[in-house]
Amino acid sequence: MKIIVDADACPRAVLQICLRIARDYAIPVWTVASFNHNIKSDHHVVVGNASQEADIRVMNLALEGDVAVTQDWGLAAMLLGKGVRCLTPDGQEFSAQSIAFLLEEREVKAKFRRGGGRTKGPKKRRLEDDRQFESCLQKILNRL
Repeated sequence: MKIIVDADACPRAVLQICLRIARDYAIPVWTVASFNHNIKSDHHVVVGNASQEADIRVMNLALEGDVAVTQDWGLAAMLLGKGVRCLTPDGQEFSAQSIAFLLEEREVKAKFRRGGGRTKGPKKRRLEDDRQFESCLQKILNRL
């Protein structure tokens, strides 16, 4: 078992939480990011900056029973299909039931933007988000 972090857009606080908790459970943490990022990790994989390159590497690293941290809903859907537990940097665990809704929402918003509409960006990160992430990761690891 390992924790895999899609580190291209992962907040540093989340990566630090993963590393700290993983030490407590003696679980390796793998990070994957393009060469544009400066990530400190024992198991860091550097990929190019081509579209989806980091996602493909995460998919290739992931095995059933692993835990993945990503905010990419498409990647999470594929990882769930491999039996990987997935959570967002905000501490929301993806499930088979929620991912279908999220992917549909993503498509609706993309269609709206292609038609000239504007959607809101992500909210500013709060300390509560870090706490929620830590709690969710702990719960997942305790279940496994």
